[in-house]
Amino acid sequence: MNPNRPRRPLTLRDVSLASGVSEMTVSRVLRNRGDVSPATREKVQTAARALGYVPNKIAGGLASQRVNLVAVVIPSLSNLVFPEVLGGISAELDDTGLQPVIGVTHYGPAREEAVLYDMLSWRPSGVILAGLEHSRASRAMLEAAGIPVVEIMDIDGDPIDTAVGISHDRAGVEMAGHILSAGYRRIGFIGTHMPEDHRARKRLAGFERALNAAGVPLAAREYYQGGSSLGKGRELTERILAREPDLDFLYFSNDLIGAGGLIWAREQGIDIPGRLGLAGFNGVDLLDGLPIRLATTDARRLEIGRRAARIVAGKDARPDGGVIALAPTFLPGDTIRVAG
Repeated sequence: MNPNRPRRPLTLRDVSLASGVSEMTVSRVLRNRGDVSPATREKVQTAARALGYVPNKIAGGLASQRVNLVAVVIPSLSNLVFPEVLGGISAELDDTGLQPVIGVTHYGPAREEAVLYDMLSWRPSGVILAGLEHSRASRAMLEAAGIPVVEIMDIDGDPIDTAVGISHDRAGVEMAGHILSAGYRRIGFIGTHMPEDHRARKRLAGFERALNAAGVPLAAREYYQGGSSLGKGRELTERILAREPDLDFLYFSNDLIGAGGLIWAREQGIDIPGRLGLAGFNGVDLLDGLPIRLATTDARRLEIGRRAARIVAGKDARPDGGVIALAPTFLPGDTIRVAG
């Protein structure tokens, strides 16, 4: 969190002073109007990015006000995790007069910059966005916005203003503890290879650290690119067990690919959880109809959405230290042996 966040919105004059260019020229550059040399244009744009300046698109008579919108920025609409988060946000905003507006980044830092730039130009009343990792330009815009900014899903890092979520590192450590306590020792991991999925990376780091501390290093791993699906879970489970047939546990980076692995293993007649244990992450309700329940971790999505919206709406005060830490909850299901 930046203790020197601006107390007022940035203006054209701030960009003018930072770039050494007149306010009129700054206005022309940022509105893409008028004949301005490439060198001057670059000088103005660089200064604006460094400051986090975003033009105000509200009409002159409303320029000093905020609109009744809350910018909600998430990485994906296809990921089963985020609809429940959005449901929590919507439920808490229903009686406030504030309306959530959704932007999707597809896990891309450059795309997040573009979404934030457009959304902040309409002067929303607050921002809720997934994750703690952002580009320098995105952080500058958020720090300069002068509105509540709530980063959700993750608390393993330094929030800009407020963070609401779980520790993914802790979730990985705790899952490793449950697996080891159940007697599994040849453990494999199957998960996303997307470099921008920071939360999955943190879970794996905590998971591996806990395994190594117990003298049980991760025996195998298999990665995939793109979105998650049952099909990918089936394919990668078959692949990793063909390569390492003596694995006795598979930890999946999310429940959807874990469910695909569970379905494939049952089709092969593998004894679950005796011969092979399985666990995912997220606690997705959609998978409750499987013949047996996948062991997983409840990431507290609905509560995260609600708590974030309450802060933006002014129902709850910003917490001391800027972090609301919720505890990840282990759900044993039917795919992990009862610890003896």
